[in-house]
Amino acid sequence: MPHNESSSTMFRISFVPILLVCAGVIGVSSLALRPVPRDSAPSALPTPSSPAQAAEHTQTGIDVLEQQNFVPLRGKRVGLITNQTGVDSQGRRTIDVLAHADGVKLVALFSPEHGIAGQLDSANVANAIDAVTGLKIFSLYGDTRRPTDQMLQGLDALVFDIQGAGVRFYTFITTMGYSMEAAAQHKISFFVLDRPDPLGGEKIQGPMLDPSRISFVGYFRLPVIYGMTFGELAKMFNAENNLGLDLHVIAMKNWRRSETFDQTGLTWIPPSPNLRTLNEAFLYPGVEILQPAGVSVGRGTDTPFEQLGAPWVHADVLLNSLNAKQVPGVRFTPASFTPTDGLYKGEACAGVKLEITDAVAFDSMRTGLEIADSLHRLHPERFEVTKLMDLLASQTTVDGLIAYQPAAGIIASWADDLAQFRTLRASYLLYN
Repeated sequence: MPHNESSSTMFRISFVPILLVCAGVIGVSSLALRPVPRDSAPSALPTPSSPAQAAEHTQTGIDVLEQQNFVPLRGKRVGLITNQTGVDSQGRRTIDVLAHADGVKLVALFSPEHGIAGQLDSANVANAIDAVTGLKIFSLYGDTRRPTDQMLQGLDALVFDIQGAGVRFYTFITTMGYSMEAAAQHKISFFVLDRPDPLGGEKIQGPMLDPSRISFVGYFRLPVIYGMTFGELAKMFNAENNLGLDLHVIAMKNWRRSETFDQTGLTWIPPSPNLRTLNEAFLYPGVEILQPAGVSVGRGTDTPFEQLGAPWVHADVLLNSLNAKQVPGVRFTPASFTPTDGLYKGEACAGVKLEITDAVAFDSMRTGLEIADSLHRLHPERFEVTKLMDLLASQTTVDGLIAYQPAAGIIASWADDLAQFRTLRASYLLYN
């Protein structure tokens, strides 16, 4: 897995088919988002979309490019950076669409973490061949994380079409950034086929990345949840990093910043093996930060990010601690599980399950900080709070947790940085 200013709009429960990629088998599920429990309070239920919204399904960059008859790519030898999420509104792979586009010569493919089909959860992904087109797939999560001179030889353009998670440490951001840098160096045009931020375009949460923490899980100084599309991020990276890149963003149609993925009419395709549902995508930012500190976040179970624990956790004690905090928008219940993969593989773990009960009130980053505080207080010898730096990448935030500062105070300390980020990002936004 690639390692709130609350939106005023609740994310909705969608009952649309989705593709699930599990153990190399593509299947179909009827649930794009796990529904909240039937006994949840009415405030947990989604509000209905207006008929106008339902009629205006989002058209992603690949759909818009098709409507343009591929004119921006005509006469170009193209390399495509994509994975299983790169499909058009008819479910056709962007790979196949471009391979058959008049006037376009698709000559190479590039894959991010988890590979071209999104099935691999390993430290490195090897180069491969696409079985349908016969094209070479260059891995950007293997021996190199950047396109090399050899990979880019003979290309006129790089095209990026991947669905992200809306989270700073999700590595597809860095793959795009590194690819932009390489394209700029080789005077190759770069096209982003834009897709929605699944968490919505208004939600900004979490601390800013410390300048010293730039890495593969932190390409640019962003908050953990940044509320921008890949197209908008590309514009920011190009300008702020002075890349001088010939950048073209094929913008979406019919996407509003207030919309989360389930309001777009699009099909959710898991971008990586453990983000199987939108519910998990919303839980992911706050829960994932805990794993480096020694907690299983449910990898190797049927519900990653919907539960967490460890062999040394006492479920009832942790539950009492969290319930006393009255964390808004989420319900904690006892959990026991034995991961079949990842941290504590084969070991019985105790902990808590998380259920989002009010999507408007839910704040993933606050939830993560509150859980970290409880674990730090209850198990200071086992929960390695300093290792939260791996993904939080904010020394003042981790220092606050070490000093047992309340989560509300830590969140308040982010205000000035986030205000500056809002100002910076404003000039790069493409959608209202």
